[in-house]
Amino acid sequence: MSLYIAKPGLYTTIQDLGRDGHRAAGLSSGGAMDPYAMRVANMLVGNDESAAGLELTLMGPTMTAATDLLVAVTGADMAPQLDGRELAMWRPVHVPAGATLTFGAARLGCRAYVAAAGGIGTPPALGSRSTDVRAAIGGIAGRPLRAGDAVPCGSAAGAAAPSAWAAAWLAALAKPRAASSIGRPATGAAWYAPPQAYGGAGPGGIELRVMPGSEYGQFTEAARTAFFSGRYRVSAASDRMGVRLEGSPLPRAERSELPSHGIVPGVVQVPDGGLPIVLGADCQTTGGYPKLAHVVSVDFPLLAQAKPGDYISFRPICLREAQRLLRIREAELRALAAAIHLRQP
Repeated sequence: MSLYIAKPGLYTTIQDLGRDGHRAAGLSSGGAMDPYAMRVANMLVGNDESAAGLELTLMGPTMTAATDLLVAVTGADMAPQLDGRELAMWRPVHVPAGATLTFGAARLGCRAYVAAAGGIGTPPALGSRSTDVRAAIGGIAGRPLRAGDAVPCGSAAGAAAPSAWAAAWLAALAKPRAASSIGRPATGAAWYAPPQAYGGAGPGGIELRVMPGSEYGQFTEAARTAFFSGRYRVSAASDRMGVRLEGSPLPRAERSELPSHGIVPGVVQVPDGGLPIVLGADCQTTGGYPKLAHVVSVDFPLLAQAKPGDYISFRPICLREAQRLLRIREAELRALAAAIHLRQP
């Protein structure tokens, strides 16, 4: 059971929910930049939420299924097609053996996710299948996918066997379609999981909620006011390590050099020059730049979907509110998982 890569897209990698427990040794936790989209994609094909899938960035791949697969596509809209027909997102879809999945440029958002029933069976590295390009581990040879790669899917490839729920949906969706369906979108299941995590993105850009960082007080009052009242443009130099922002520089009141210290995804660092960088999933484990703020966990999906040219603004909230929002999000995901499980073909 494999997906054969004909064209790899701009930057397609194998990711799961990350490689926890190794930051003390200098190894990034990594994992999906948009964990919400990754988790929902797995739910939609009956996988454990931590199963590995594909993360597509800005321009998606072209790939062919070696066997019948149950897949789900979530996250950014990259105009997915199945054998030339529009493929509906956020629902389970049957991909017949020999069929070709194609993705274009992201029309909305930055990263899309593809999950297949049973997950992806590349060998785990330090407890995770996530690709860490800088450490050259995980995925396939620790690198982005290339043309000619065979991405192993399901139990025959070393992952998990598709669940009984997924097998039932695959059988139901594999039944021949009526002739009247020719030319219509390859919708898969009639139901879908409406995304709940992108409410902060609108015509004015993306709003990220943040808490003060440990060096917040080292910035001038004018800098702090500008940070929350203005907006920043996402630089083309952004990647999984950090989202670089363009706009008005933010001066520090104190110019003393900081010792290197631990950092984590979501931190807003301000290096020399004053332009913020919001750290991503592949960020380094230590750094010496001052930390102005920290993006709350519930808004990580919004950060992951910010593409070059998008605008970002920031709104302050307190720790208690950030924790409340995260509890609500997790409750929504538990309810969604239960609702999906109750859907029977």
